Amino acid sequence: MRASVLFEQRKPLQVEELELEPPRAGEVCVRMAASGVCHSCLHAADGSWQGVPVPIVLGDEGAGVVESVGPGVQDVKVGDHVVLSWAPTCGRCHYCVIGRPNLCEKRLPGRGLLPDGTTRMSLGGKPVYHYGHVATYASRTVVAESSAIPIARDMPLDRAALVGCSVMTGVGAVINTAAVPAGASMAVFGVGGVGLNVVQGGALVAAHPIIAVDVKTSKLDHARGLGATHGVDASREDPVAAIRAITKRGADFTFVAVGDARAMAQAVDALAPGGTCVLIGVPATGATVPMDPRPIVTGERVIRGCSYGSARTREDLPRLVTLYQAGKLRIDELINRRYGLDEANEAFRALAAGELARGIIVF
Repeated sequence: MRASVLFEQRKPLQVEELELEPPRAGEVCVRMAASGVCHSCLHAADGSWQGVPVPIVLGDEGAGVVESVGPGVQDVKVGDHVVLSWAPTCGRCHYCVIGRPNLCEKRLPGRGLLPDGTTRMSLGGKPVYHYGHVATYASRTVVAESSAIPIARDMPLDRAALVGCSVMTGVGAVINTAAVPAGASMAVFGVGGVGLNVVQGGALVAAHPIIAVDVKTSKLDHARGLGATHGVDASREDPVAAIRAITKRGADFTFVAVGDARAMAQAVDALAPGGTCVLIGVPATGATVPMDPRPIVTGERVIRGCSYGSARTREDLPRLVTLYQAGKLRIDELINRRYGLDEANEAFRALAAGELARGIIVF
């Protein structure tokens, strides 16, 4: 299989021919159709996140067709069209049983390994690690059965790829994590791939107003096209003051879809009394956010994290596909560039420069 491999952080990716073992018990092999280009992969490549094992095949957002299955696989069969989930689940641990499978205790985050603690890829006899348990920057990949979510065959796989991370994370942050009610005010800090889907989630639940905050005017225009009612250019004005001027008392919900500590502090400051700030983006390793706790206590404000939109993947991912097919969720408008596998470095350059809503690698 061909894959784009990161051999060293802060160095360009290289396309290599890797050996791929067949799936073991409870695993499936997927022929990839498309992979989204995520900021998390950029952070792994550019050194923002430390401790990334190398060599590693990046990519945590993709879709494809099942080619083969290992022993014991029950819910996925050869020929199924699947969205890949970077959060495999065991179905038996404390968090899986209480309905929070995105926090599954059996996962091995950040180690580049499948749930059994090994890899299926190698180069010259040496192991190559799997990013996000799925490694989607590859023509084929082996994943745990719970990471391959069957979807309708008439769903275009290049659009389905984005459901696996950015759409699920953004829409899920609104619907699952925050449970935003109709008419509540929202502000979204950072309207890239995930933030645009937070905006879409707000539109789905009839939040109002939906305020997009970014430092690039083009991104604010894109957010308006997906449901934002207002745009705030944080490079030109104080976003906290702007949000308070629009909402009168502050936002009921703020979402931070960028790994920026300053944006996190501003999102907390922009809350109305009783409001909730949802942190989605992950900043660079070691980053901290200065905070005055008094307004949190006296105003009963809430700060909470959001991992993968609090996804229940086997339920939520097919539901998002259904919403797209019904015209309620817009994914085509998110994709503004397509790349070949050998163009992954250019995709990262464009992402870092703020040129992408969502770029995808197509196979």
